[in-house]
Amino acid sequence: MTTSFTPKVVLVTGCSHGGIGFSLCEEYASRGCTVYASARRLEAMDAFKQDNIHKVVLDVTKEEDVLRVVKTIIEKEGRVDVLVNNAGTLSVGPVIDVPMDIIERTYDTNVFSIIRMCKAVIPHMAARKSGTIVNISSVGAYFATPWGGIYGSTKAATHSLSDVLYMECTPLNISVVLVATGSVRSNISTTQLAAFPGLPEDSLYKRFLPDMLARISMSQEMDTMPTEVYARKVVGQSLKARPPRYLLLGGKTWTYALLKWLPRTAVLWLFWRMFSKIGRAAA
Repeated sequence: MTTSFTPKVVLVTGCSHGGIGFSLCEEYASRGCTVYASARRLEAMDAFKQDNIHKVVLDVTKEEDVLRVVKTIIEKEGRVDVLVNNAGTLSVGPVIDVPMDIIERTYDTNVFSIIRMCKAVIPHMAARKSGTIVNISSVGAYFATPWGGIYGSTKAATHSLSDVLYMECTPLNISVVLVATGSVRSNISTTQLAAFPGLPEDSLYKRFLPDMLARISMSQEMDTMPTEVYARKVVGQSLKARPPRYLLLGGKTWTYALLKWLPRTAVLWLFWRMFSKIGRAAA
C-alpha cells in the first residue's frame, strides 16, 4: 500500500536575500513544502533556485497587499498550512530622538503586520481546523537596551500578541509558535547601518553616537548562529503535528536566560553600563 504525501503550503513574509526569511523559505522547500516567499520587491528574492518556491510581492504594511496575496494562494492551493510572520525592521536611537514617522513604520512592520496577516489567514485555517502560525521575535523583548527602545517595545508587543493568539487559536485547532531570536548571522546590521538617520542637531545624546553604532553591529559579533542552522531548527519544529508554543534560538540566548533570574533593576543598570561606555568616557 502506498501513502500519498500532500505538501504543506507555507507563506513567509520578509524574504529578501541575506535575511532569516530567505533561509526559512529554502529550508521549507527542501522538505517538500510549497513555499510562497514574499517581499516588497521581487528582485530582492532573485537568488531562490528551487521550483517549489513561488515569489510574490507583499508589503505587510498595506492591507490590500495582504488580502491580495492570501486570496491568490487560497485560490491556487486551497489553503495556507503555515504562516511565518518574519517581516521586521530595526530602529536604533534614543526614544526621544527617533522621528515619529520611523516609530510608526517600525510598529507597522513589526506589530501591526502580524495582526493584518492573522486576520487574513486565520479564518481559512479555522475552516479546515488546521494550521500553524510562527511569529519570529527577539530576545530583545525581555530586556530593552539603551538605543533600542522602539525595536524592543515592538518585540515585547509581539510576545504579548503571540500569547493571546495561542489561547484564542486553541479552540480553532491552530498552533501558534513564538520564536525568541538571539544573534543570527544575516544582513540586518548592514541594512540598519545604511538606514540609520543619525541624530538631530540638538540631541542630548550626541556623545553616545559611537555606542549606538556599536549597538547596531552587536548582533553580528561573536556567538552568532548560522542562518541555515536557525532555519533548520525553526522549520523542523513548526512542521511537527504538535509544534511547541515557544522556541529560544540563536547566539547569546543563554545570557538572557540567566539574566531573567536577576533583579530587573540590576539588569537595567548592567545594560546601561554596557551600552554607554564610549559616551560616559567622553563626558
